[in-house]
Order: sequence, then structure tokens, then C-alpha cells
Amino acid sequence: MNLHQFRFVQEAVRRNLNLTETAKALHTSQPGVSKAIIELEEELGVEIFARHGKRLKRITEPGEHVLKSIELIMREVGNLRRIGEQFSAQDSGTLSIATTHTQARYVLPVPVAKLREAFPKVNVSLHQGSPDQVARMVLDEVAEIGIATESLTQYEDLVTLPCYEWQHMLVLPAGHPLTKKENITLEDLAQEPLITYHPSFTGRTKIDLAFAAKRLHPRIALEAIDSDVIKTYVRLGLGVGIVAEMALRDDGTNSDLVAIAAGPLFGLNVARVAFKRSAYLRNFVYKFAELLSPTLDRATIIKAMEGRKHADEI
Repeated sequence: MNLHQFRFVQEAVRRNLNLTETAKALHTSQPGVSKAIIELEEELGVEIFARHGKRLKRITEPGEHVLKSIELIMREVGNLRRIGEQFSAQDSGTLSIATTHTQARYVLPVPVAKLREAFPKVNVSLHQGSPDQVARMVLDEVAEIGIATESLTQYEDLVTLPCYEWQHMLVLPAGHPLTKKENITLEDLAQEPLITYHPSFTGRTKIDLAFAAKRLHPRIALEAIDSDVIKTYVRLGLGVGIVAEMALRDDGTNSDLVAIAAGPLFGLNVARVAFKRSAYLRNFVYKFAELLSPTLDRATIIKAMEGRKHADEI
């Protein structure tokens, strides 16, 4: 048995048992993938996949156990590579970060710039996606660290830590009637067309739950994944915006809008960082985590990686 066979099996599972897609992803031929998997099965004496003709239909019971072992082996192979990189080039390499648009646009620029100052030979690769995509990129080792608010705690093989708390903000054009109210309620907002995030992004779940708890049915006029898009449509008068407070930094670009804290209405959110369980983290990964939050020191991360899945303290 060899690592090529393990990779073929792993990728076949990732590609929903489609050998054509598996071969494309691995830049090889479909017959070659099929042959390698069969040879591994023959060597192990068990079928990893049940078949219908030449097609893979499902993972067998012994196959599930084989996949768990392959996952452990391939994880350690990745760790060996990172250990080699760490000690052959202590201050160089690539830091791959998976995150959402809001984090990439408003939170990460300063930590990334400071990391580049500390490690000028380290390149940074940003991968943007939905929270579920962020989690998957960390699990698939496309990224070493993931940063998002939703979904990260739902994955068994991710270790997550709280990074910082944040609240939503109401964004209104100057002169909007709600800007004159001392205390805006959920009932007030339910009467307005709302412009906010897509349900899988940036704390949208908290917004929906707050309205549901009051048995209110808000009018969502527009959903987006980009805070700047939300603000643009607010300026056009399409409705009241609900955005993350990070998107309202004091840089002069939001001076035409009125921002009102909505934490009392929707509660606080926690942005979290995620690492793949048992991954070997290089020095500059720890440094980047420290730049994100003073609570993310090296000792805390190591303790979390060795212990509980998700740490809740912040």
C-alpha cells in the first residue's frame, strides 16, 4: 500500500464517489484511480466501496474504518511536511487563511500587515467563502486557520477558539424617521423593509431568532454577503440595513449614514478561529492568531489542540 492509494480513496469520498471527478482533481486517469483503489482493497482483504458495475455506490462498513485510518495517516503526513518546512525555513512559507468577506475586508488587514512586518518572507493566501466553506477548507488543509462567526463549532475535527465579540448595527440614511426614536424596538423594525446578510453569514441566525422569539415576521427586502453592498442599498433608500459593527469603522466612508447599536435587540456574536485537530502549526500561525486577539496566545492554542474541541472562554 502507498500514499497514492490513500489519496485516491480520500478524494473519491470527497467527490461523492465520482471517479471521473476524482481523476480530474488529482490530474490522473480514471482507470488509474480505479485500479489503485482495487489494489488497496485486495491488499487489505476488504472492500472499501460497494459497487454497481464499475461505479462506486457507497462506503462499506469496513471501508468506514479504513477511511478513518487513512485520515490519520494523511494528517500526519501533512504534519511531517510542515515540521520540515518549519525547521528548514523558520521564517518563510505561506500562511493560508480561510474566512468570510466581512472578516477579510474589515478585520484581517491590520493583523495581516503586522504579520508581514514580523515575518517579511511569509506570503499570505486569503480564501473567502461561506462559514461552511471556511470549515471545509480547514478540514481539507487548503487553509491552516479559519475565521468566521457561524458553523465552525459544528465540525468534529475542528478545534475552535473564541476570537472577539461583536454586535450588529442598524444603518439608516440621515433623516430616516427611526433616527429620531430614542429606543428602537424589534416591532419598529418589523414594519420596515430590511437589508441584511444572507442566512448563512455574519450572525444572521441571531437576527432571525430575535424576531422569531417575538413572533414577528420581518420584511427582508434584500440579502447580501457583502456589508458594502448592504450600505449601498441603504443609501438608495431601499430599507434599513443591519450590518456587523466591523463594517462601520471610522474611516470617513460612512459619514452619510446613521449607525445605531443593535446589540440589545439581537445579542452579541462571537467570531471564532478554527484549526484542524492534531495539525502541526508553524510559528507564524501562532503569531497571526496572537495578532487577531490577545486571548489567542500560543499556550492557549496548544492546550485547546490537545484537549477540548471548542473552548468557550473569551
